[in-house]
Amino acid sequence: MSTPMADTLDALPVEPGTRENDVPSADRRAADVEMTRVLHTAPLHMALDASGAGIAHWQHEPLHDVVEPMSHHVIMAYNGAVQRMERRSGSSVVKGTFRPGVVIIIPEGSSSRWDIPKPVDVVQLYLPRATLRRVADEAGTRNPADLLERTAHPDPITSRLLLSAAGVLEGNRALDALFRHQLTDLLATRLLAAHTSSPTAFQPTTGGLSPKVLLRAIERLRSDSDADVSLDALASDAGLSRFHFCRAFKESTGLSPLAWLRQHRLEQAMNMLRDTDASVVSVAMELGYASQTAFAAAFKRSTGDTPSDWRRRVR
Repeated sequence: MSTPMADTLDALPVEPGTRENDVPSADRRAADVEMTRVLHTAPLHMALDASGAGIAHWQHEPLHDVVEPMSHHVIMAYNGAVQRMERRSGSSVVKGTFRPGVVIIIPEGSSSRWDIPKPVDVVQLYLPRATLRRVADEAGTRNPADLLERTAHPDPITSRLLLSAAGVLEGNRALDALFRHQLTDLLATRLLAAHTSSPTAFQPTTGGLSPKVLLRAIERLRSDSDADVSLDALASDAGLSRFHFCRAFKESTGLSPLAWLRQHRLEQAMNMLRDTDASVVSVAMELGYASQTAFAAAFKRSTGDTPSDWRRRVR
């Protein structure tokens, strides 16, 4: 197997003005808006927060256009056919090879022209600058340096994390939000460690939640309210940052908050299917799934059976 080609831009000088556009921050488009404009299509999946932070899966045709300055950092994991491409920023030109395992980073406010000759399959993270700063603060590091511009840059760890989002969203508001928030913080940590001009060294910390705080967190996760099981609510109730809450919760339970909630919802579904005559669609609605189809797909991923087949087998 050939070695992925590193982006040559890292070795080239970047002229002043090519990394940050003159467009005022307030006038820059949100990442999802600019991507919809430049890609001339709709995403296969997109999940956004009020801040515009989110994750989107795109499959689009060849691209020959300028990506205008955006109000978010955009990080992409490539998942398509191997192909050569070109990116121009001012007078700087980078030619690289897109292949699985590489990432692309468009820093907030930067603008470049892209020439990609074949169809593209990517998963994108839209990351506000404020989120990157928050994760750095919560981890006890100094203020983060600016993200580096990356083009076809080999980073299988970041790529694998981001591509995992393509098939995991379950059509369940609480689970999907918790997944998205955990993944965003994890990716922000990875970006600070590997993709800034001054990489951040994260110091390992240990120790779980106290029994009282853990019990309160589990009570929240068992709640029927989506607001109660948000990562912000869980961390705030524990008196911790999101970063430290996720680490301490896993230390205490062996599971991330998302994995714990997914397991709990699965157990609820199994109990209802086994012990009641509720229809599959009623079970899906009771557990907060957007549709019977979304519930059935999530259930089969966990058990290998559809809800109906599982019910027939255990009764």
